[in-house]
Amino acid sequence: MVSEREDGRGVLVRVSGEAPYRQIVGQIRGRIESGRLRPGDRVPSARQITAEWGVALATATKVLAALRTEGLVTAVRGVGTVVADRTPAPAAPPARRERRPRAEPADTTTRDQVIRHALALADAEGLDAVSMRRLAAEHELPTMGLYRYVRGKDDLVRMMVDAAFAEAPLPSVPPRGAYAQLELAARHLWDIFRRHPWLAPTMSITRPEFAPHGMRYTEFVLAALAPLGLPMTEMMHVNISLFGFVRGLAMGFETEAQAAQHTGMTSDEWMQRQGELFGGIIGLGGFPMVARIAEIDDFDLSLDAVFDYGLPRLLDGLLRRAPSTTDSVKKVPFLS
Repeated sequence: MVSEREDGRGVLVRVSGEAPYRQIVGQIRGRIESGRLRPGDRVPSARQITAEWGVALATATKVLAALRTEGLVTAVRGVGTVVADRTPAPAAPPARRERRPRAEPADTTTRDQVIRHALALADAEGLDAVSMRRLAAEHELPTMGLYRYVRGKDDLVRMMVDAAFAEAPLPSVPPRGAYAQLELAARHLWDIFRRHPWLAPTMSITRPEFAPHGMRYTEFVLAALAPLGLPMTEMMHVNISLFGFVRGLAMGFETEAQAAQHTGMTSDEWMQRQGELFGGIIGLGGFPMVARIAEIDDFDLSLDAVFDYGLPRLLDGLLRRAPSTTDSVKKVPFLS
């Protein structure tokens, strides 16, 4: 690696005898101090650092940790690592911004702290940003020292999944009726996936994570179906269909977070830039129905809108198959 560093004006200067990660820290610090990177701007991610400076991922991780220690950057959920706002606080303290909590010192580290720290990292930067090496470094532990708390990455992810579900338990006294209970469960799951964009892609229908708090969701859904007289096999199919619908849409949270981080554009901004390409393809002919999409003035393509549209229709269809008539199925306009 070339031993050069940007000074405060963004000029490369020669450095000798300095560790590679310190050289990169100096360059990024120079961009911040020169104003090229302003508060709220994204700094290079760990993977971008490896590509730009040709270093290992562990070195890139060390760079970001050092910048956080200096107070130059902070992690923001769904965005990544950004330049911290270091302006003096006013006399009346403003509302606190949500920040990823810093790691606890090694001598006070507990398993719960490791899991919460991993959860915050995944929320801010994605699950790929969570590694045993990085967690150990940020807790000032040797990498092998982290295995006192978790057996490995798979074990850590399982505990992260359980912790995510534990944050907001389902009510002990559910609303009356299967429809209301299933709707509550689905919206509860949707909110969990929204808070933790990495979670939906992590979970599997064919290889479920057996986490106690996650299993309470399944218990809640099956208990809602129990009075309807369905055989257990069909109850499980209803449970999996509902979970699959919510999870399938929620996977878009992580996709959108990554796309926003890589492109610097919101989904609306991205769609606006695709207008010329869309028009060119339509102009080729052969898409009369797709062309009519352009006639819609206010079509909401947000994940929330699609979820709100699909959930009542899915529930109505699923519950109409139940043999029991004791549960009143909510009517929706398109089926009435």
